[in-house]
Amino acid sequence: MPLGPWRKKNKSTKEQLVDNEEVGGGHAGAGSLAKSAVNGAGLPPPPANLRPKLVFHTQLAHGSPTGRIEGFSNVKELYSKIAEAFNISPPEIMFCTLNTHKIDMDKLLGGQIGLEDFIFAHIKGIKKEVEIFKSEEALGLTITDNGAGYAFIKRIKEGSVVDGVKVISVGDHVECINGHNIVGTRHYEVARMLKELPKDKSFTLKLVEPMKAFEMLEPRSKGAKPASDNKIGTGRGTLRLRSKGPATVEDEPTEFEEKAVKKVDDLLESYMGIRDTELAATMVEVGRDKKNPDEFAMALDETLGDFAFPDEFVFDVWGAIGDAKQGRF
Repeated sequence: MPLGPWRKKNKSTKEQLVDNEEVGGGHAGAGSLAKSAVNGAGLPPPPANLRPKLVFHTQLAHGSPTGRIEGFSNVKELYSKIAEAFNISPPEIMFCTLNTHKIDMDKLLGGQIGLEDFIFAHIKGIKKEVEIFKSEEALGLTITDNGAGYAFIKRIKEGSVVDGVKVISVGDHVECINGHNIVGTRHYEVARMLKELPKDKSFTLKLVEPMKAFEMLEPRSKGAKPASDNKIGTGRGTLRLRSKGPATVEDEPTEFEEKAVKKVDDLLESYMGIRDTELAATMVEVGRDKKNPDEFAMALDETLGDFAFPDEFVFDVWGAIGDAKQGRF
C-alpha cells in the first residue's frame, strides 16, 4: 500500500504541524509511554505471576522515607504502587525522575527503568493562574506528558514569549487553557491547542507546580536540551514498560537504539511540538526490520493508529532509522 493512502487520518499535512518553538515533548517523558500513545487501548494488565519480580526503591522528591515497590507493568501501575507506599492518592503524582530529586527533565522516567535506578516521585504543589499576551506565533514551550493524563512543560526556549513570564517553570503541569480543563489530554493535543491560540491576544493558563523542598527553591531551569546526551540508569539492564503484554527485563540500549531514539525524539519536537522518548523508542522498534517507507507507515498505523503523523515526518523517521543502522550519525 502506498504511503499516501495510508494517511487516511491526515486530511491536511499542514494542519498537523506544530512549530517546534511553539510548544516545542516523552515519555515522561516524564518521558511518556507507548500505552498513552494508543489512547489507553491495548490488552488488560497481565496477571501478577507474569510481572517481573523486581524491587525498586523510591522517595517523594520533596522529602520522605524510602519506600519499596514492585509488581508493576506500566506507568499508571507504577504511580499506584508509589501512592500506596506513601499513603497518597495516585493523581497527586505528576511525574518521576530517576536518580535525582531535582526537577531535571533529562532524568525523566519514561518507558525504561534501570534495574538499579532510584525513583523520585514529584507530587502536586502550588496552583497558579497566569495571563499571557501572545505577541509571537511561537510561545517557546516544549510539552511532554507523564503517561497518566498530565501534560507538563519540559523546556522553555530562552528569549521566548513564555520565558518572559517568570512565574511559569519547567515541570509545571498545564491543567487548563482559557478555562478549559485538559487533564487527560495527550501532549500533542495540548501542543496543537497552544499553537492555535490567536496571536496578539491574551490567554490564561492554570498550572500546578511540583512540590519543592526548601533546598530545591532556586532560579528556574530552562529544562532539558534536545541535544542532551545524558543517560539514565547504571544498572546491568532495564525494565521496559509496555502498553501491551507484561513488562520485560532487557539489556541496556545499543548504540544504534540510543542514536535512533534521540533523532526520532528530535523529529517529534520539530514536527509535533512534543518530546516523548518512549514513543520514539516504539517507532524505532517498529521500523528497524521494515524494508521500505510504505511498510514502515503501515506498521506505524497498526501500532500507533491514534496518531496522525504527517507524511514528511514518516519519511524523515524512516531515514533517521536507516542512518542509525548505517552509523551515519
